[in-house]
Amino acid sequence: MSVTSRGTSPPMVPQQPSFADESKLSVSIDFGTTFSGVAYGSSRIAAGKVQQILNWPGSFETFRKIPTCLLYDQTGQVLAWGIEAKSAGPVPGAVKCEWYVFKLFLEPHALRDESSVNPRLPALPPGKRAIDLIIDFLSCLWDYAKQQITREIGAVADLDTADVWLTVPAAWDATGCQMMREAAIAAGLVRSARAGDHEWRDRLRIISEPEAAAVHCANLTDVHKLSPNQNLMICDAGGGTVDLAVYRIMGMLSNLEIAELCARSGANCGSLFLDLRFRELVKTLLADHPVHLDRVSLANFMEKFSETEKLRYMGEEDDDKMFHFTCFNVEDSDDAAVGLVNGELTIPGNLLRREVFDPVVNEVLELIEAQTKKVDQRLDALLLVGGFSGSEYLFRKVQERFGPRIRVIARPADCDTATVRGAAQYGLARRPLVSSVIAPQSYMLKVKLPAEPEDWLKRPVYIHQNDAGVAICENRQYLVAKGAILRKGQRLKTTFCKFSQTPSDRMFVATLYTSDSDKIMRYTDEGAIMELCQWTIDLGALPSFQQNASVPNPDGFYTEFELGLELDSAEVRGVLIYQGRDWGRVVFDYRA
Repeated sequence: MSVTSRGTSPPMVPQQPSFADESKLSVSIDFGTTFSGVAYGSSRIAAGKVQQILNWPGSFETFRKIPTCLLYDQTGQVLAWGIEAKSAGPVPGAVKCEWYVFKLFLEPHALRDESSVNPRLPALPPGKRAIDLIIDFLSCLWDYAKQQITREIGAVADLDTADVWLTVPAAWDATGCQMMREAAIAAGLVRSARAGDHEWRDRLRIISEPEAAAVHCANLTDVHKLSPNQNLMICDAGGGTVDLAVYRIMGMLSNLEIAELCARSGANCGSLFLDLRFRELVKTLLADHPVHLDRVSLANFMEKFSETEKLRYMGEEDDDKMFHFTCFNVEDSDDAAVGLVNGELTIPGNLLRREVFDPVVNEVLELIEAQTKKVDQRLDALLLVGGFSGSEYLFRKVQERFGPRIRVIARPADCDTATVRGAAQYGLARRPLVSSVIAPQSYMLKVKLPAEPEDWLKRPVYIHQNDAGVAICENRQYLVAKGAILRKGQRLKTTFCKFSQTPSDRMFVATLYTSDSDKIMRYTDEGAIMELCQWTIDLGALPSFQQNASVPNPDGFYTEFELGLELDSAEVRGVLIYQGRDWGRVVFDYRA
């Protein structure tokens, strides 16, 4: 797949934000593995404070987040979503898709290779691809959010021109972010608002979860006694993933700015893996009692664990405590050897700790430990956000291990909604609140450069003559090395020169590659790289090409131009540059 540059028109002139831009509505969506939420704001609403949708279909109570859950009928049509889907009883032929299906199936590697999906996860509904589920859920969520925001703020809501901020895990690569972008556009989160609205796709912004959470937490610096030039780590422990990032506070409140200090990290060790391990434990204990292992019975056990015991479990002090789980089928005979007594499954606390909690909690601790080693400066605070941060056992183990080294270890009062509120706050600021980012990978191009003496010595087989008779060598040209510190929005420019034998030879293809290696490699055979995307550029609109093409020249001609690369926390953008001016700007398309 390729992207053709929007270079068929005159140079792009940057637009300065208007007053209308300052008051534009900003909507954020935290699409979570287990729960999802929506926040919004505008300078014209509630003095610019972020608002959250609290009223949802299926309940008279208020909720800051709702279950990420869909209920399908046997034809693949959505019967219910959110709270209504989660609370729905058994429906003949229906398939319920909830926490264990969504983001973990939608990891980039899972979409590229279905065999890499965790085998413990259930199968998808018939006829549905993984990407279809996220499109369906986002469609339902967005349709309701538009209605609810309009009800809450009335005519002020101009949702057709709103900026929409969508969060993604820190560990996702640019390919995963692009897949999420495509799903969100297919779900209708942004669309053309009027004739001539060619930039409507740009109203969809992708932001990493820890970056959004960091913006929210940095706004609470007074609460945590933090000041400029201090460093904080954000641990966003959610349902599916745990994401980590380290930032330095550069400003306060009215002029808030934070800078990323090291590459982000993340892993699949969120709270749902406690649920999965609990299910495996139950299946092991009741292997000789299959009457308790049907879908409804297992769901009954897991609901009790997930809704009550998971977050309040305390660890070692609960080792001698017995945890009781009511059986759905109470007619089965007792078996004290496995804890099956009087219609209940009884599990000792020390068994839960050893088989369920410790493996997951220890993985989180090791993830935090590895992140602290990436920073050669003092950490002043470790702030835990996300639903899993509500686990008393996890919070206690983090305090025990890192308390002697980090002065402040805390959970904000609204830790479960830090991501969605931070993304909305970022949108309301109308300026980059994160001043610098760290390149998570190396980005490079395969290029053909004039052969140098080193090339003749080391790789003579890669050298050949081009159409102009010049000896060239296939090399790698690094745009940015892994770990490089980049100013947010910084443009990395590279000059290219294309030889055209005839005026019809106007297309230039640039292939962007990534590498996880810290080593700078000159040649294409020195280490593993992955093709990220292609950018097909039509040079026919450039004045120099048009001028040269208009003059017959049997020897051909050269066209010189620049490509610029921009990285932010989640996406990569390309810019065609000619004589210092932008002639085209796109978000790359990515290899699946």
